[in-house]
Amino acid sequence: MSQLQIRIVSDKDSLGRAAAEQAAASIRRAIQQRGVARIIAATGASQFEFLDALTAAPNIDWSCVEVFHLDEYIGLPITHPASFRKYLLERLINKTGITRYHFLDGDGDARRSVAEIGRELQREPVDLAFVGIGENGHLAFNDPPADFETDDPYLIVQLDHKCRQQQVNEGWFGSVAEVPTQAISMSVKQIMRAREIIVVVPDERKAQAVKNSLEGEIMPMVPASILRRHPNATIYLDKDSAALLTSAVPTAT
Repeated sequence: MSQLQIRIVSDKDSLGRAAAEQAAASIRRAIQQRGVARIIAATGASQFEFLDALTAAPNIDWSCVEVFHLDEYIGLPITHPASFRKYLLERLINKTGITRYHFLDGDGDARRSVAEIGRELQREPVDLAFVGIGENGHLAFNDPPADFETDDPYLIVQLDHKCRQQQVNEGWFGSVAEVPTQAISMSVKQIMRAREIIVVVPDERKAQAVKNSLEGEIMPMVPASILRRHPNATIYLDKDSAALLTSAVPTAT
């Protein structure tokens, strides 16, 4: 049976607060036990309420938190509104005073960045990963069919049309033509190596992807379905993103 825990709350604000409460407790515990909390941070519109609540959580020594980048567009400068580096600076790092962070340089030498940050990422285990689920079921920027087998910590990937359209729908770009066609993404295996994963998925537009990920077959065509094989993962849904679920507990194969 799957170890994935499902938490369904009434709305996205409640979802953000509930997920942040668990995340904050896990960060405090890692710092207490090991002196540092190594975390992977997700971006995107789905994470707004969660990060607002997390950065306001009390009694976290953010100087002991080390942050790794989940994904980044290739060819997009850090000044662009859709840059994930810009997002993390504004919504996490500058608000907490975190000084230990590792950014993927998507508009520089992407392959060098992949190699350097990948080595640093694999130096020690990751305590906690924050992720979302894309409208096409993607996990990070691992669009379907995702590579479930590679051991590389980061990959340079092609973004499919549905993924790029989602970025337009969320307001990050004016048209699909403006969305980069390539990105750096943490690999599926690397995400699954985290000791704990917290999945934050609000909104009706994610309902079909949530259903496919939790109730369908675990397979590369539904990348986020792999989360059901993690021994310590929790998915937070609101009533809209959970609307199509027909079973209370997902099954794994």
